[in-house]
Amino acid sequence: MSAHDQRLTGGPAVAHRIGPNAILQLIPVLEAAFGPGAADRALAAAGVPRPGPASGMLPETQVSTLHRWLRDTHPEEAPRLLREAGLATGDYILANRIPPLAQRLIRALPAFLGARVLATAIAKHSWTFAGSGKFRVVSGRPLSFEIARNPVVAGESSDTPLCHWHAAVFERLFSRLVWPHVAVRETACCAKGAPACRFELLPKGR
Repeated sequence: MSAHDQRLTGGPAVAHRIGPNAILQLIPVLEAAFGPGAADRALAAAGVPRPGPASGMLPETQVSTLHRWLRDTHPEEAPRLLREAGLATGDYILANRIPPLAQRLIRALPAFLGARVLATAIAKHSWTFAGSGKFRVVSGRPLSFEIARNPVVAGESSDTPLCHWHAAVFERLFSRLVWPHVAVRETACCAKGAPACRFELLPKGR
């Protein structure tokens, strides 16, 4: 999901590219964590060009390279920083990509219907955050998503799930529009050898 992708109301898929928010929202997070100039140093070290504020969809390899660089060089901080970037991405989508009327309609629906409507919209526009991976809604109760062959963690190996950015984007959207206290848990990850990264949305207090 991206700052400069097409609106959730439509747009053609772009193969093997991901919306620039996967990098743009990480830049201020890196600056806040490591000081002025940290983002430029990280991008240079990772060999990734800095996207401009009006960037379109980016090659998914740029996203995966920067995220992997962060996980490799700052393994303790990376989960928190990628989560912060994911939450910020969700905030941008809510402010700029989902029309206010659509947001009001989703909030007015019973939670199970609102979740279905939002999940359908996300699936329709999954090309903005899944790239060459294949996104699908796995189940409705609990609501579960998966990204098969997730390109953001392609080639990585880990004992723990790595998709903190994706999980945080889902959390922000559903917590603002459907369930105020939803938790998103990654139950399988391509980096752990699974064929798909799977995310379960667990409303608290239900």
